[in-house]
Amino acid sequence: MEILGASLRICVDDIETAIPFYERLTGGRALRFERGGVQVAAVGSFLVMSGEEAELEVLRKVAATIAVKDVEEAHRLLDGLGARILLGPVPTPVGRTLLAMHPDGSIFEYVDQNHD
Repeated sequence: MEILGASLRICVDDIETAIPFYERLTGGRALRFERGGVQVAAVGSFLVMSGEEAELEVLRKVAATIAVKDVEEAHRLLDGLGARILLGPVPTPVGRTLLAMHPDGSIFEYVDQNHD
């Protein structure tokens, strides 16, 4: 499995206040979208998220988002290594995603780009 990068997940109370900080920190512009009622801004290596506490409670359990070349390949490898697949792979507007719990109990999201 080829890992292309990782994004750190940050849950904030006020995404509008947080975005300018991370844009200045990274020198990049935020790519904004909504996912399951949660406002998300991808800024450099950061995923800044804000929303209802019930939604954020789940998101806080995910250690990081890992970009991979192919989610299906990641699924096969993770399954073979004893990880528990919690969700997916499922399509999203920008690619596919899956959630996996590693044997040590840590949870990661794996994503790829659209393969249309």
